[in-house]
Amino acid sequence: MKGDIQLGKSESIEDTAAVLSRYLGAITYRCFGHSDVEKLANGSTIPVINALSDKHHPCQAAADMMTISENFDELSGIKVAWVGDGNNVLHDLMLGAASLGMEMHYAVPRGFEPDENIVSRAKDIAKETGGTVEMTHNPVEAVKGANVVYTDVFISMGEEKMKDKIEAFDGFQVNEELVSNADSDYIFMHCLPAHRGEEVTDEVIDSKNSVVFDQAENRMWAQMSLMTFLVHPAAWEAYSELH
Repeated sequence: MKGDIQLGKSESIEDTAAVLSRYLGAITYRCFGHSDVEKLANGSTIPVINALSDKHHPCQAAADMMTISENFDELSGIKVAWVGDGNNVLHDLMLGAASLGMEMHYAVPRGFEPDENIVSRAKDIAKETGGTVEMTHNPVEAVKGANVVYTDVFISMGEEKMKDKIEAFDGFQVNEELVSNADSDYIFMHCLPAHRGEEVTDEVIDSKNSVVFDQAENRMWAQMSLMTFLVHPAAWEAYSELH
């Protein structure tokens, strides 16, 4: 429950990690500052799953890759277009897409670019897989011919007081005019919850191309897989045999 542990307040994060390591098989932690989940992982002797931080959202990316794979037989060469903020969801979408050899194109307003170190890491991965990572400030350019169109809220976690930020995203709404530039069989994705009328219109999120609720369901299956892999001994044995 919120406020029960108050991680890092009544004792150090590392001490909490050491105690929880005696009780549990794994820890799932949702936080704001990414440094907190790093400290928790460094102080823990059991797996720590980052459920969300201001820098990364790997569990969402796992569900995203699952959703894309459900809709396309061949992932290599699939064009994924992101339209919106250079936030934590984009960071791990970019890393996931690069890992699977996809063509990642992201359109962000000037001043809202993603973390340069993560972009560099994604580009290095793409060189190995045959994928691409390309940035633009033009949403139409990013979406042109895209197989996947993805957006997220313009006001991210911890930015609730930055209402004036929305002005910078003028022209970045995913609407029928924008997606008319995508492939005719494109799929629309959003990590939810969506602010309808801001980053996306009802016509797009409720269209036949939208897979947002499949994507939401896949969060459950992806997280179950992660926990099984990290906690169940048989999963580690199977992984070791493959590698």
